[in-house]
Amino acid sequence: MFESFEEYRSGRQEQPEEQIVWHLYGVGLENLGKEKASEVVEVGAVGPDQLLARVDAAGLCFSDTKIIKLGGDHPRLYGRNLAEDPIIPGHEAALTIIAVGENRQDKYKVGDRFVVQADIYFKGVNLAFGYMLPGALEQYVVLGEEILDGDDGVYMVPLESETGYSEAALAEPWACVVRAYRDVRRTDLKAGGSVWVIGTPGADEIDFRIPYGDIAVPRRVVLTDVPEPPARGLRNLAGSAGVTVTVTASIAEIDPAALVEEQTGGKGFDDVFVLGSGSTEVIEVADRTLNRGGRLNLITDKPFAGPVDLDVGRVHYDDTYYSGASPEHVLAAYRKRRPLTLKVGGKAWLVGGAGPMGQMHLQLALESSNRPAVVVVSDIDDERLATALRRFGSTAQDNGVELIGLNPTQMPPEEFEQKLREIAPEGFDDIVTMAAIPAVISGAAAHLADDGMFNVFAGAARGTTAALDVTAVALRGVRYTGSSGSGIEDLATTIRMAESGELSTNGAVAGIGGMEATWEGMEAVRDGTLPGKIVIYPQVHGLGLTRLEELGEVLPEVAGKLGPAGQWTREAEEALIEHFLVEE
Repeated sequence: MFESFEEYRSGRQEQPEEQIVWHLYGVGLENLGKEKASEVVEVGAVGPDQLLARVDAAGLCFSDTKIIKLGGDHPRLYGRNLAEDPIIPGHEAALTIIAVGENRQDKYKVGDRFVVQADIYFKGVNLAFGYMLPGALEQYVVLGEEILDGDDGVYMVPLESETGYSEAALAEPWACVVRAYRDVRRTDLKAGGSVWVIGTPGADEIDFRIPYGDIAVPRRVVLTDVPEPPARGLRNLAGSAGVTVTVTASIAEIDPAALVEEQTGGKGFDDVFVLGSGSTEVIEVADRTLNRGGRLNLITDKPFAGPVDLDVGRVHYDDTYYSGASPEHVLAAYRKRRPLTLKVGGKAWLVGGAGPMGQMHLQLALESSNRPAVVVVSDIDDERLATALRRFGSTAQDNGVELIGLNPTQMPPEEFEQKLREIAPEGFDDIVTMAAIPAVISGAAAHLADDGMFNVFAGAARGTTAALDVTAVALRGVRYTGSSGSGIEDLATTIRMAESGELSTNGAVAGIGGMEATWEGMEAVRDGTLPGKIVIYPQVHGLGLTRLEELGEVLPEVAGKLGPAGQWTREAEEALIEHFLVEE
């Protein structure tokens, strides 16, 4: 126990001998803990190059349930035998340093506060926090060289002394939302990369050139079915720039996978140009050959015969990107027609937008200084939808945004389509999907306006395809983008936004609990029974999973510190800690 909240926040305390931990022993929620209960283990000594941190708050994430569902087969666990070598989940963590190894004392001190960047690389290997490295579902965590001396430096972002524990822990999922709108698209060929140019019927009308004086120079160019004279011009230009040129057999006669292996060492092409609109099948083939971050450019001034099945899973996980340009302005395919941020004064549609992550997108859209004029939130859960509208209705009204909620399962499909057309007859400028369902993605994409941006935020598996209108990409400036996770820069940006008051990360909280609430909380995340984030306070004992709207029945003095719309606040958190951890 502590004499005051200030003493707790200072980090000055005796190093504990034991702590409470939640281990994951295998596949399924029944393997989280021992018979749905946590365990007591030794904390252990802190080595000279290590830090010991107290876990002040831990956010529960749907990604945690993916580990529970897959166990050691999760890609980030590399086949680990959890029955013999269990992990400690939890990657959304706010930490306070309570002990510093002798070799770290020139840089760290007791009381320093941090939030962890979960995606950790050490000596080229991904050792994510809460996956391979012990995570936040324990009271104390040892921080070693993997986090402090990682491939990208220190995988932690410092916090100001006044920053709340919950708002810090939730900066990690919020950083994923912030990252979704950070524009990292290439505006050039990849220097030293590989280019594949493919001709289709109608390509003989295109005077295609790669002006190396104005654009980065690749290492090699592969030509397939490119007619003369564009092929001759490309060979001449490439030769003068020292670029290797290979001419293949016809697209119908080659094995694309073998071509990728031969020309790129199996990585994939960095830049692919499809000339003409004579074959949608060629686009599907080209899509499968893209490298991570690869660009597929459609060069035509004529429509395609129909939609194309494109890999939306890779748009999310691998940052693949589609763009179009006319034959007269080929390099326009690399021009940023508009930023990835939501269009100011435009119309945005959040598909599946009433869940925890969808509400974060909604909050960001409404609180941003550059916000749309209309935001539609669609969701198949009436309770979640009503909660989202209640939580953010006043914010939308105060900021002059028309907020509309729709449940597509409560009306015939044709009525839902008609409502969308009435709201946005010219189409939506931005569509963000939290539903990783190909049919939903295809249907929503049909409502994009000219220059519209489709953000594949929810991660369908690589290889998941959706039928997309490539004519809209080539001729109307439509773009598809996606992102997976976040980086240190995104986390630092999110923390600064929270600390400056630009973003209230606590707005996502729907429920809280002490350490014993972890199992029930993880079940609620898996089943989607709470319309927002759940935050666990590992140092708190005696508080089960509690919805914020029910907090007044359990802890009225804490509920009295909630915000005007019942949202979690720093003041409520302080009252919670004082109730459970401060001696009277």
